[in-house]
Amino acid sequence: MTAVGDNWMFEKVALLGAGLIGSSLAWAIRARGLAGHVAAQSRSAESRATIAHLGFADSLHADPAAAVKDADLVIFCVPIGANAAVAAVAGPHISPGAIVTDVGSVKQAVIRDIGPCLPEGVEFIPGHPIAGTEHSGPEAGFGDLFEQRWCILTPVPGTPQAAVTKLTTFWERCGSTVTLMDAGHHDKVLAITSHLPHLIAYTIVGTAVDLEESTRAEVVKFSAGGFRDFTRIAGSDPVMWRDVFLNNRESVLEMLQRFSEDLTALQRAIRWGEGEVLEGLFRRTREIRRGVIDAHQAGSFDAREPERSGLGGSVPGTASPDEE
Repeated sequence: MTAVGDNWMFEKVALLGAGLIGSSLAWAIRARGLAGHVAAQSRSAESRATIAHLGFADSLHADPAAAVKDADLVIFCVPIGANAAVAAVAGPHISPGAIVTDVGSVKQAVIRDIGPCLPEGVEFIPGHPIAGTEHSGPEAGFGDLFEQRWCILTPVPGTPQAAVTKLTTFWERCGSTVTLMDAGHHDKVLAITSHLPHLIAYTIVGTAVDLEESTRAEVVKFSAGGFRDFTRIAGSDPVMWRDVFLNNRESVLEMLQRFSEDLTALQRAIRWGEGEVLEGLFRRTREIRRGVIDAHQAGSFDAREPERSGLGGSVPGTASPDEE
């Protein structure tokens, strides 16, 4: 059993996908005694072997339907593009009264892909813990990943308040601060705070890769802090981010258009030597950085491998969504 006692919030939690977020949830659930049983599902035999070795799950499954049997909390932790296929298999086997949620950074697509597969009597509350690293896989997880991080819930219309309250308490006991948000508004906010920065990082690093070989070697050798940060972001799971951009395309394209217009104005200011324009922009954006610090969102992850413990490690976190 995950913990000893009879004060569990849930009898059984099923994690569909056990990458960074799923494994971190498993460690957090075990350490905080939030469930009597943690079932982890992965289609990869290699991942299941790793999970068995790490020991953060009470049962392992290749089949999503088997994993969700008798679970009273089901959490989709697969890439956004896999939700529909997994939900089609798992949905009919989810028990009435269970709460279903997810950890993806796009919410309208999750509602579109998972919602229709759920039986009557199942409460669907999409969620997004804004926490992660550039690392992926079950070995990357650690139980305090969610400490002092936001978790956004986007309940579908008609969801009972009791279910929302229970899931809110679950995330709070994992260490998060929870807020509620409309799914469409969530997708627009995350397009500018997370998705566009990742797109820019991938582009900048890709530009460096396309330089002639001698220059590219010097870019790597003399990487300053800014470029190193871009490479960290660009080191995130490519499958996950492919799915993010394809499933939040409208909001991302809107923010990308705004960014392109601002970039054109900046290009013009540099070309014509408009120092006051540049300095004014830099001063305004500096204030944003101070706001991020004041909001306690400026922490950074260590690149070291977290030690395995009851929490699965104790490395502080950044706000960068990740899934299996």
